[in-house]
Amino acid sequence: MFRKFSREDVHSRSNVKSSVQRTLKTKLVSQFPDLEPVIDELIPKKSQVELFKCEDKIQLYCVDGEVLFFQKFNELIPTLKFVHRFPQAFPTVQVDRGAIKFVLSGANIMCPGLTSPGAHLPEAPGFENDSLVVITAENKESALAIGRLLMSTEDIKSINKGHGVELYHHLGDCLWHFNVD
Repeated sequence: MFRKFSREDVHSRSNVKSSVQRTLKTKLVSQFPDLEPVIDELIPKKSQVELFKCEDKIQLYCVDGEVLFFQKFNELIPTLKFVHRFPQAFPTVQVDRGAIKFVLSGANIMCPGLTSPGAHLPEAPGFENDSLVVITAENKESALAIGRLLMSTEDIKSINKGHGVELYHHLGDCLWHFNVD
């Protein structure tokens, strides 16, 4: 999604009212309930929140000069910088070591990269199709990417072929390097 993103893709930039900030916090907590105890720490009340409207109906939300999440249609999606602050709040899948270079180049994740030794999917019931997930890697501490499941984790385990996760954002992509100023 952010493979070829640049400053030219930004159409407008505006400050967000405090009432909209409260709505954003509520929406984030409803999507990721584990964020509730730390949401005021992640997005302080007196912080400056800016909205960047971009191509393809993407909106970036910057808190104190750092892009922390973006919105595609009606869903808020955290950036990796946001995920790295509080990783345990997000649903996570793990790829094996062989998939790391492909994930870092922005490729969608194939099912065998999620089911082979070194990879990890949650136990039943797992995650549903179309769930937003954070992708970590074998023997790595920080998250590598954020994507959407193209099939449920149970289907990934049983079918074990084809694309399992569509990547939205990964380490080193244009959003990772995006500078607000």
